[in-house]
Amino acid sequence: MFSTLWKSIKKGDLQPVYLLAGVESYFIDETIRRIKTKLDEVGDIETITIDLDEQPVDYVIDESDTIPFFSSQKLIIAKNASFLKATEKGKEKIDHDLKRLEKWLDHPSDTSITIFIAPYEKLDERKKVTKLMKDRAVYMLAETPKENDLMVWVQNEVSQQQKTIDQDAISKLIELVGMDMLHLQSEIEKLSLYLGDENTITQALVEEMVAKTLEQDAFKMLNAYLHRDVSSALMIYHDLIRQKQEPIALVALLASQIRLMSNVYYLLKKGYHSQQIAKQLKVNPYRVKRIVEERRKISEDSLLKALFGLSEVDYQLKTMSGRRERYLELFMMKPI
Repeated sequence: MFSTLWKSIKKGDLQPVYLLAGVESYFIDETIRRIKTKLDEVGDIETITIDLDEQPVDYVIDESDTIPFFSSQKLIIAKNASFLKATEKGKEKIDHDLKRLEKWLDHPSDTSITIFIAPYEKLDERKKVTKLMKDRAVYMLAETPKENDLMVWVQNEVSQQQKTIDQDAISKLIELVGMDMLHLQSEIEKLSLYLGDENTITQALVEEMVAKTLEQDAFKMLNAYLHRDVSSALMIYHDLIRQKQEPIALVALLASQIRLMSNVYYLLKKGYHSQQIAKQLKVNPYRVKRIVEERRKISEDSLLKALFGLSEVDYQLKTMSGRRERYLELFMMKPI
C-alpha cells in the first residue's frame, strides 16, 4: 500500500489532504520525507507543524486556506489527530470544531498540502469525521509488517546500502532490535558503515555490533539456566553484575520472563499461533518464536520450580545481609 503511494508521490501526483494513521512511525516519517523532497524539486516550501493536542483544528484549516507568501505551496503537518479515535466524553484535551472540518474536507485548499497524523492503533470508525477523512483524504494505515514482509524489507534496506545479508543475520537483527523499523534502519546504516569495503552483514557481526538490552541478556541467562548450561548462565550473570546491575532487579526480570513463557504455553494450548500470541501479549514476535521452539525442551513444571526458587531469592535479598550477588548465583547453580 505505501509503496503504491510513494510511487504516486515520486510521479508528482500530490493530493491536498492525507491521513496517516497507525503506530509504525517509519512509514509516516518516510511518507512525509518523500512529499517534502518532491515539493523541494519545484522550489522552496513553507512547512508548518501543528500539534492538535495543543491547538484546535481551526488552526489547521486557517493555515491551509491562507495563501503562502514565500512559496507556491504550503505543507501543513497536523500531529496527534486524537479526535479520530475513541475518547471519553469530557476527557478531550481540546475542543475541535469538527463540523467546520467536515465542511472543509469537501473543498480543501489547492495551495497547500495538509497531512493529518493519527499515531494510534485504531480509529473510531463510528465517528462521522473519521469516515469523511478516510473517504476524502488519501488514507494510509501504518502497521508493522508481518515477519516475512519485514525480512524482505530488511533485505531491501541492506541492498540500498550496497551490502548483502544472510537470513540468519536478518533473524538475529530483528530478534535484538525488535519490530521498530526506524531502529532497524538505523542499525542497518551503522552495520553498513562499519563494514566499509566489505560486503556481507553476518550473524556474528550483528551479535557483536547491535547493543543488547538488559531484558535480552536476562532472557539468554534464563534459557541457559533452564537448559542446565550453568557455566553460560553464570558468565552472563557475572557480566551483568560487572555492569552494576542490581541482583534484585535481575530476579524481577527473570521472573517476568518465566511468566511470559508460561503465558505463551497457555495460549498455545488454547490454539493460538505465534503471531497471534505476540499481538495478544504485545511482545516481539521473535521472542515468542524462540519460546515456542524451546517448548519441548522446557517443561511447565520446571518453570514453576524456577519461579518458586526466584521468590525465595527475592525474599533473601530483601531480608538478609552479606554478598547480595551470591543468592542469585547459588540459585543458578542448583538443579531444577
